[in-house]
Amino acid sequence: MPRPVPITRRRLLLGFGLGLGPALLAGCGSSPPVLLYHLNADRPEGATLPAPTRETWQLVLPVRLPEYLDREAILVPRADSGLLALSGQRWAESLRDAVPRVLRQDLAAWLGPARLWVAPVPAGVVVTRQLRVELLAFDIEPGRSAVRLQALWTLVDPSGRTAPLSDSATLRVGSSGSDIGALVAAHRLALWQLAGRIAVGR
Repeated sequence: MPRPVPITRRRLLLGFGLGLGPALLAGCGSSPPVLLYHLNADRPEGATLPAPTRETWQLVLPVRLPEYLDREAILVPRADSGLLALSGQRWAESLRDAVPRVLRQDLAAWLGPARLWVAPVPAGVVVTRQLRVELLAFDIEPGRSAVRLQALWTLVDPSGRTAPLSDSATLRVGSSGSDIGALVAAHRLALWQLAGRIAVGR
């Protein structure tokens, strides 16, 4: 039969347990907050625009991205050609959601007012080009000095009167620093430059 614990010892153990609980809770609650980053809607500083087009485009969704970008983790390169998900810093939304949102806005700015639509297109709007975009890469480069964006796109005449036009681009946008805030700004500028490349190539 187990020996009973004397009252005085029992009180000491109970007091120790009560004192340890808050300490453990405090330790569990002391994790640093997660920093969230997003691709903002503001046009990059100093951006210039060409004359509006007379064509009306439809951006066909979704914009395709590699599977590894369909997450909220911010990925940085490792020396072994792998990718590391940063701890304590991540995207506020998946790039699969952020890229179409920002690209749509930037294309609308490049093409001119009421010249870019997504489905459903309003009645009375005659689409002259349907645009499909695929991102092959959207990565932070080794050394965290730049962001590399590689994309393919196709413009199709819905009426079938002209042949489809296909093009591609590889953009390298330097970062003002190796910190994540500067690299997020480079991501934003890369999308602006891609929209310009697509629109000007029309």
